[in-house]
Amino acid sequence: MKINHFLAFDLGATSGRTILGTLCDGKLEIKELTRFPNRLLRLGNHYYWNIFSLYESLKEGLATAAKENVCITSIGIDTWGVDFAFIGKDGSLMGLPYAYRDPHTFEACTEYFEKIIPREEVYNRTGIQIMNFNSLFQLYALHREEASQLASAKHLLFMPDALSYLLCGEMVTEYTIASTSQLLNAHTRTFDTDLLKSAGISTSMFNKIVMPGTQIGILRPELAEETGLAHIPIVAVAGHDTASAIAAIPASNRNFAYLSSGTWSLMGIEVSSPVINKDTYQMNVTNEGGVEGTIRLLKNITGMWLVEQCMKEWEKAGRTYNYSEMVSLAEKSEPFRCFINPDDAIFANPESMTETITEYCIQTGQTPPSTDAEYFRTIFDSLALKYREVLGHLQSLADFPIEKLHVIGGGSRNRLLSQMTANAIGIPVITGPSEATAIGNIMLQAKAAGLVSSLQEMRNIITQTVTPETFLPEDCESWNNAYYKYINIITKKQSL
Repeated sequence: MKINHFLAFDLGATSGRTILGTLCDGKLEIKELTRFPNRLLRLGNHYYWNIFSLYESLKEGLATAAKENVCITSIGIDTWGVDFAFIGKDGSLMGLPYAYRDPHTFEACTEYFEKIIPREEVYNRTGIQIMNFNSLFQLYALHREEASQLASAKHLLFMPDALSYLLCGEMVTEYTIASTSQLLNAHTRTFDTDLLKSAGISTSMFNKIVMPGTQIGILRPELAEETGLAHIPIVAVAGHDTASAIAAIPASNRNFAYLSSGTWSLMGIEVSSPVINKDTYQMNVTNEGGVEGTIRLLKNITGMWLVEQCMKEWEKAGRTYNYSEMVSLAEKSEPFRCFINPDDAIFANPESMTETITEYCIQTGQTPPSTDAEYFRTIFDSLALKYREVLGHLQSLADFPIEKLHVIGGGSRNRLLSQMTANAIGIPVITGPSEATAIGNIMLQAKAAGLVSSLQEMRNIITQTVTPETFLPEDCESWNNAYYKYINIITKKQSL
């Protein structure tokens, strides 16, 4: 029986990992080889990604994989969305990529709609949720500022494509990551020339659009020699981490919603074609590309970013918590004391997350949290109720019954939040796999290698590999009452 090994690089907005996947006899096993930080780099008043440090981390991952003494079939990379790197005429990287949390886009979005193309027209063309950091507005800000990078660049590569380029020397534009940019026409699935022109770029800056599961090149000879690996194929997986994660949902039919839970929470449904109308525009729902031509009809929700930023503050003050301690503190804390809207703009990248939560509560007439445990509980309560709010929107858009919510990603390990979510939404919550993004990455490599033929076959293998946990709704009346209170609070804040 043939055993195949695949190497997945899974990079999130705060950390990255090297995962070795082994597929044998219809079952998948994964092993984490390395883990490395991915920190925002502040230079002056701007925030960047240190792509050179990430490249060094990829090389360390390759070298560690070589020590496993297995024959690796291919390598794939997935990352967060919207961000990009510029490549010069000589093929070199042109400085550090801007990070999506950089403040130079804060006013660019509003200005763009006032001076260039109206908000609703942009949405009707792209079907993408309007967020100030989308690639379109990043590029518009750079164009407005006459940025030297943009003026001199020959090519633009989204982050997973840029890192793949560093590994193999070939440039492509992978479809799922490009679909996050607000530069693609949702109907034609090609770049919208009017939007590109408005941002000071042309289609010539982009390379051929390829679909997930496409081999794009071979590991550079010098990297193969340096790391001790062979000349291994590089595969364009679903470059957007959420697209890879959704491919790993252990579902047997389409009657489900999903929640990819991590630094961001992304809740949505899988549909066959874009859903773009006045309702989706008002709800600010996004239509992003998925595997096998599917559309990820979803909503971006600020997720564990809120917790991560609080914990960074407390760590500086000498208080640290592991995952189980965090959950235990929240579980013992009084529920429904106060609520926040996780997606309020003030939580995007504040100097102090705890002070900003306090400010939100005071502005809305609530008593703010006073202990770390109360901050945890406020965030968890608010996230669970936000999920109910967004699921309600999705239920109104779906042409099929949503019978369960699949929670995948690192946040699926939070059993307390999973139970709270089931209580809030009133349908079963199925958790796992927590490593969905890496698993989807690996299975798309397996598809490229001809080992599986379809998305459903991939999911069937994943179903045999993972053991999900089910959470049934409890205490629904209390959660219904809390939801109405939550809605009143966020409505009050929006009217201020």
